[in-house]
Amino acid sequence: MFKNLQNQKGFSLIELLVVVVIIAILAAIAVPIYMSYVNQARSTEAQSAIAALRQTYRVHYQTYGSTTDFDIETALEDTNLGNRTEKNWEFEVVGNPPKKYMATSTAEFPAGEGKQVWYDVDDAKFHGYGIDDELDEEEILD
Repeated sequence: MFKNLQNQKGFSLIELLVVVVIIAILAAIAVPIYMSYVNQARSTEAQSAIAALRQTYRVHYQTYGSTTDFDIETALEDTNLGNRTEKNWEFEVVGNPPKKYMATSTAEFPAGEGKQVWYDVDDAKFHGYGIDDELDEEEILD
């Protein structure tokens, strides 16, 4: 019985290469999927902040009938987003009444500066980083 084990010297080079190729294929499939989930998770912070900001604007509009004198700084103070969110994102509201709520990442954001997430009131949908995988540059600039 031990004579058969002594003749075994280990794995051949081809067997090792086959295993390496299989692992590389699995990694090539898994890494993009994982990165997509990470981007979606990071954009969730901006989506939550925009939802809170929208609610603050709605309350102001229902109370005073207009958002003309309501600026973004006052809205952010009323919303109480938290220090980390305010360091990661800069917010902007377009229109009166608001038609688009935008968040743009700052240099503090883990994925880098310049990522945009926005909520379009007419579409009633979020767009941008981590949500839409492929966007035209024209969509972002509108």
